[in-house]
Amino acid sequence: MVGITHKNFSLRKAIATAVVSVSKAETITAVEQRKVPKGDIFEFARAAALLGIKKTSDIIPDCHPLPVEYASISYAIDGLSIIITVEVHTVYKTGVEVEAMHGASVAALVIYDMLKPIDKSVEIKNIRLQHKEGGKSDTGSLSKQINCAVIVCSDTVASGEKQDGSGKAVIAVLEAQGVSDIAYQVVPDEADAIRTALKNYIDKGIQLVLLTGGTGVSKRDITPEAVNTLIDTPIPGIAETMRAYGQQRTPYAMLSRAVAGFAGETLVITLPGSKKGVEESLQAILPQLFHVFGVRQNQPH
Repeated sequence: MVGITHKNFSLRKAIATAVVSVSKAETITAVEQRKVPKGDIFEFARAAALLGIKKTSDIIPDCHPLPVEYASISYAIDGLSIIITVEVHTVYKTGVEVEAMHGASVAALVIYDMLKPIDKSVEIKNIRLQHKEGGKSDTGSLSKQINCAVIVCSDTVASGEKQDGSGKAVIAVLEAQGVSDIAYQVVPDEADAIRTALKNYIDKGIQLVLLTGGTGVSKRDITPEAVNTLIDTPIPGIAETMRAYGQQRTPYAMLSRAVAGFAGETLVITLPGSKKGVEESLQAILPQLFHVFGVRQNQPH
């Protein structure tokens, strides 16, 4: 199956429909008057659809098992057609489109089976997804409008003793999100050097500055202290989200002292100093993070 371990939990919804068409008005009358010999088609189909929704991953090989937290099945009659509507909700890492369509399909098959003794021309038509929401497709993206800077805080990289891995990883993740205007700088682990580099980007009007390195608990890890002197609007939820995401993958994530917030109109975020650490941190907050710029742009002046 496709890997989803990097994804975040979010509320996801899907609505699917299926249409069962009959050939004569007498069939519809029997349905409406609950006189179909095999029983009430709506109740049988509803129970089968619920089972189909919950068993989707057992039938569709590449579907992930997921918690179904809400499901509804409704019906409408339009002429000689019975329209089945199935809605499914979950809070999980992947969507429920296939679950909704599978539920609609199973309901349609049950109705077909129950009606065929009284109507030999029943047809199943138009099983389709009508609506979905949640996950990456709903976050929107202002990434192409964002200018960004990456500051690597490391004595060994600044001196040339070591090659930068984390900063280049940040750039790769941003580029994958559609960000193309990215400045890059390496500074030593010194408070004055970090503040000077950061203030320079703030003064230039850079919208997003990501610093990598110096967020741990050793005596040399001073990036949060240096950055906090310039932040005037803290956004603790960003750092909390990164830590919570990391904690699901390594028990050491709780030791991170990452901070985030606005310095004027520049969003500043500190990230770990390892390549894996920055990749996981950015997976936790992107692309949802770009929403903050839309909120700031829409604020009255």
